[in-house]
Amino acid sequence: MSKIINYFLALTQIPHCSKETTKLRDYLVNFALDRDYTIEVDSVDNILIHKGSPKVALQAHYDMVCVGQAPNIETFEEDGWLKAKNSSLGADNGIAIAMMMELMDQGVEAEFLITNDEEIGLIGAKALNFDLKSLYMLNLDSEDEAEVYIGCAGGEDIVATKKYHNPTLIDQNIYEVSIRNLQGGHSGVDIDKDIPSAIKVLVEYLRSTDAKIISFEAGERRNSIPANAKAILYSTQSLPPHKAIEIKTLNEEHNYYENNILELLAQLPHGVLEHNREFNIPNSSANLALLSYHAGKADITITTRGMSTPSLQAASKCAIDVLKNHNYDYAIEDNYPSWKPDINSFTQLLNSTMIEEFGSSKYVAIHAGLECGVISDRYPHIKFASIGPTIEYPHSTSERLKIDSVERIFRVVEKVLDRV
Repeated sequence: MSKIINYFLALTQIPHCSKETTKLRDYLVNFALDRDYTIEVDSVDNILIHKGSPKVALQAHYDMVCVGQAPNIETFEEDGWLKAKNSSLGADNGIAIAMMMELMDQGVEAEFLITNDEEIGLIGAKALNFDLKSLYMLNLDSEDEAEVYIGCAGGEDIVATKKYHNPTLIDQNIYEVSIRNLQGGHSGVDIDKDIPSAIKVLVEYLRSTDAKIISFEAGERRNSIPANAKAILYSTQSLPPHKAIEIKTLNEEHNYYENNILELLAQLPHGVLEHNREFNIPNSSANLALLSYHAGKADITITTRGMSTPSLQAASKCAIDVLKNHNYDYAIEDNYPSWKPDINSFTQLLNSTMIEEFGSSKYVAIHAGLECGVISDRYPHIKFASIGPTIEYPHSTSERLKIDSVERIFRVVEKVLDRV
């Protein structure tokens, strides 16, 4: 294992789920201080580490999406990939932090901008107020080697609620049905990979029966494709078997509130809504992310994304129209802007350096929220680009990091820093 990988393995042993990043913050601050860097920490625990007269800022976030047994992470190597047993790995974005640590060991003159709580709405990036000196910013949160990212999607979360009434006590023909441990994945970069949604699979099955929903819990994170779903229901029919669904008979009583949950969930959009031909990615999408229905109260979260403001607005309208038709109250949370694709002198330098290292390179835009969109609004004088080693299935227990990709991307970073 390389020194960078060893640094990353050390990071996996420091809990840093979103909203619980204090231990890693303190670790990184002390690491930089020990190497004679100047440190600034703001009110939302963003960290700026700098030395000398930098021209380039390297940027990453230090929180991670904790799925499965995370933050208790046990790593292993398999066929050139680094993985975690029954948890997310945190390569998104811990591997970028590990590369920064190696550069600090070298005493590189740069600004290292390490933001907090990116995974729950780019919270740190939205609150930035550091006096950055650099002319260029290289974000290290992309997930495909030999690609230079020059644009990203904007997004927002739609949070909807409704209270149902008129309960009826039911004490027979009650079942629990559940789907567990589907593949899951990132609700942006993986939304076009035909990964099944546990919510949609369970809803499709239940709509083929006479099921009346008593409760329904599903999803893990706002930015993850749901891997788990469980419903308690009343049915006068014997439920048919399904290879992905576990069925249990319950000997207990429940209050049933008259509802149309299944019809709503069937109508709410999930998946790619429009395709972007220029970059061969989704232009807009929706992820039916979270559902909690219990005792007659429903709470639903839908994440929408768009490569432009109009495409994002159209995606959100698609979901909101369904919610309105079912008389749900809703609010839009955690809105963040898209990053308009731009080829400039900095991205051209990155592209040519990528070609040296990998033999090929291409400009791409990503159907996910990168902090470049938010930060570029705050620092319009800075030129932005994003690169990173190959990471597959982030935000899931299937997350994996291509090990040989790390050193090669790191060499690109070193060359770009030297040439700028």
